[in-house]
Amino acid sequence: MSDTVYATEADVTLHIGFLLMPEYTLSTFSNAVSVLRMANRISGKELYRFTVFSFDGTPVTSSSGVEIVLNGSLQSAGEMNILVVCGGYNVKNYCDKPIIEALRAFAKKKVPLGAMCTGSYVLATAGLLDGYRSTIHWENIASMREQFPKLNITSSLFVIDRDRYTCSGGISSIDLMLNLVASIHGHELVQEISEQFTCDRVRTEQDPQRAPLKYLIGASQPRLVEAVVFMEANIEEPLSLDEVADCVGISRRQLERLFNRYLHRTPSRYYLELRLSRARLLLLQTSISLIDVAISCGFSTAPHFSKCYSDVYGKPPSNERRLRT
Repeated sequence: MSDTVYATEADVTLHIGFLLMPEYTLSTFSNAVSVLRMANRISGKELYRFTVFSFDGTPVTSSSGVEIVLNGSLQSAGEMNILVVCGGYNVKNYCDKPIIEALRAFAKKKVPLGAMCTGSYVLATAGLLDGYRSTIHWENIASMREQFPKLNITSSLFVIDRDRYTCSGGISSIDLMLNLVASIHGHELVQEISEQFTCDRVRTEQDPQRAPLKYLIGASQPRLVEAVVFMEANIEEPLSLDEVADCVGISRRQLERLFNRYLHRTPSRYYLELRLSRARLLLLQTSISLIDVAISCGFSTAPHFSKCYSDVYGKPPSNERRLRT
């Protein structure tokens, strides 16, 4: 292990509090805490301090039936740099007025807020995701969009938008915390942490959740799901939009309306992003040439592929491969 010492500009300890909702997802919570613990271990300093609360200080049981020792109630939390709400099953049953008011009070004091798994639902109910991009576990995306139609709810693994930090659950809490650590203490420390966790790479906000489309939009639009299936099956030789519409038995105009309403983008844009997502996986997971990646994803020339890739991911495909971890 490296003896490198890391520090913030002021060499201060950052305090991250975790509010455990009843039936919270234990693995998501423990993954997040493990990243902070490893950052301290590798650096040899207490870069991060984490404390754990329930709303009233009484023990809460995770969805797996496990209880952990708490540091107290949310009211006793004191000063924190970030407060993270940890959700899980049946979160709506526990999202009551006292919790909502307490979270609004923290927001009023300008405490950055985070949410893991269905914790995003708690923040949304409190009105604390208004004007922010956010994410939630893929099983809950369709219902969240229906209940909060004005929110910008994405299908990303995690989202960091100013002073809001949300992740979809599972191991995505590792990715959220690694990116948070990278923004404060640099990528070298994150590389060492990921090696300890045997992570092959650190995923970014551009990585989507691998979720069935029917869960992202609900099960009421079989034609849209079918259209996406045809797109996914025709990456190397993309179909025209007229061909996609014919395959599912609707007009091109109807196809465009479905994509705009439920996926918030045109079908051509969705198809392009689908092909580029496949290209990104090839760049990160294989060593085949850039031109072969381009051709296999339906791009006839390397310059066109590079431009489209840069427009979506903010860097050319050559940089993606060079910077992969």
